[in-house]
Amino acid sequence: MIVFFAGLLLYGIILNLREVTLAEAMHDRGMAAIKDAKLIVDRKNYRIELYSEKVLVKSYKAVFGKNPSSIKTSEDDNVTPMGEYEICTIDTASKYHKFLKLNYPNARDAAEALKRGYISKNEFDMIMLSHSKEYCPPKGTRLGSEIGVHGIGKYNFIFKNLPFSFNWTNGSIAVSNESIDELYSVVKIGTPVKITY
Repeated sequence: MIVFFAGLLLYGIILNLREVTLAEAMHDRGMAAIKDAKLIVDRKNYRIELYSEKVLVKSYKAVFGKNPSSIKTSEDDNVTPMGEYEICTIDTASKYHKFLKLNYPNARDAAEALKRGYISKNEFDMIMLSHSKEYCPPKGTRLGSEIGVHGIGKYNFIFKNLPFSFNWTNGSIAVSNESIDELYSVVKIGTPVKITY
């Protein structure tokens, strides 16, 4: 079993050797800087694409929530939501290395959840108030709020070198620590993040 696992990791390491850095990707496209960064999260293909204006700069391997459903209904369902979001805060002291928190649930999520009976009118009002003030969504609603793009943390070497996709998060999007460092260097609060399936 140990030999099999070691072989898997070695294969993953070899695959990762082919990945170019963000600096190399920018150089290849003749870019000195990323302008109007945007992230497109492709759940179907396990990728995050980084765009500068409308130009694809680099694609990153990503994994998602443990539950593959496309509809997020509660804080603890382990589903990665779909929709259009923005980075609302950045945490560099996260246990997952760095955390780019999204403004999930957004107004559309809240309206849909209220309509379906997943949240109360009071919870809906709390979410809408935070959006009107451009705050991150409040904790304490049934939909939750701790969704974002983050690294792996202390198990980075193992998880980044798996040669297959293993969804393990609470609904967030996980990339390697090296990848989140690159994304952190070019995004800011307000950077748009579109999650598709």
